[in-house]
Amino acid sequence: MSRTLEHFNVLHEIPELGFKEFKTSHYIASALEAAGFDVKRNINGTTGIIAELDSGHPGPVLALRADMDALGHIINGQHIARHTCGHDGHSSVVLTAAEETIREGVVRKGKLRILFQPAEELGAGAIEMVEGGALDGVDMLLGFHLRPIEECPMGQAVAAMYYSASATVEAIFTGKAAHAARPHLGINALDAAVQAVQAVNSIHLSPSLTFSAKATRFLCDAGVTNSIPSEARVCWDLRSAENAPMTELKEKVTAALEGSAAALGANVEIAILKEMPAAIIDEDATDIIRQAIISQLGEQALLPAKATPGSEDFFHYLRLCPQIKGGFWGLGANLTPGLHHPDMHFDRDALAIGVRIFKSCIQQVLGE
Repeated sequence: MSRTLEHFNVLHEIPELGFKEFKTSHYIASALEAAGFDVKRNINGTTGIIAELDSGHPGPVLALRADMDALGHIINGQHIARHTCGHDGHSSVVLTAAEETIREGVVRKGKLRILFQPAEELGAGAIEMVEGGALDGVDMLLGFHLRPIEECPMGQAVAAMYYSASATVEAIFTGKAAHAARPHLGINALDAAVQAVQAVNSIHLSPSLTFSAKATRFLCDAGVTNSIPSEARVCWDLRSAENAPMTELKEKVTAALEGSAAALGANVEIAILKEMPAAIIDEDATDIIRQAIISQLGEQALLPAKATPGSEDFFHYLRLCPQIKGGFWGLGANLTPGLHHPDMHFDRDALAIGVRIFKSCIQQVLGE
């Protein structure tokens, strides 16, 4: 009997933030060891896991990847971790597919490698896994994500999801404190930050490109209302459907921030807190996923390739290891009201479908 819901119910109740997935990692690694996989824990000093099944016969190395971390939310004034991006679902699907594959003797050639990575939401987990040797010798890497209902409803799937590049930019503006009655004696960091927000809003790339740059966090408080604030912190979220325009966008944002500060005599420190590249997807890998979807759900359930402004650190794997054939697909689950929403929920029957699709992919690559 499939343990998909059993795994999901456990993982859903122990949400943990990036690089702190201690209970989650222990549960998954223990289940993989019990199934008969050769398991390595604490990859590169993190909570990451590598599990491998060697058929003992020549053949390719196929890797499946799942992310483990939850998101941080402020709910009723409290900071909590909650699975609102479906990573508990992703982990339960890949874990169950691994268990059933080894139990059913599906792998007849090559090796099956299973990756459970931390900190996808931080944009850093995939990089740590690569540095820890997770992709050494891998020929093909497959991943997936539950999709919002408006993109892909229950019973359907997308063989290729084209994610966008993203970057989070933080700027710390430093001015000079002064009494609000004597503003000429100070440098208002708040003014510099506001000017920077407007300057970034005025940035233009070619109209043929899909991109955005918008302020998403603004922190400034002198502690009193009659003092010129000396510091302001602002974050911007940058998006681009392609990798090359992201480089231009970051350059223009940096210039806008520096110019805004300089115009008022303030200083600014700029840092890129995280980056994720745009999708790099291989057609051979996509064709395997496509055939798996058709075999399990029928031709009518296969949706065309889709582009999303969302980003995924999965594509760091393929950026760092371009020789690997990568595929990334989307699974319909009637997911509402949306990813990262505090009340996100989905039809859990979709998880069993995900297991079947991954098992079909494994059969095509590593079966007889």
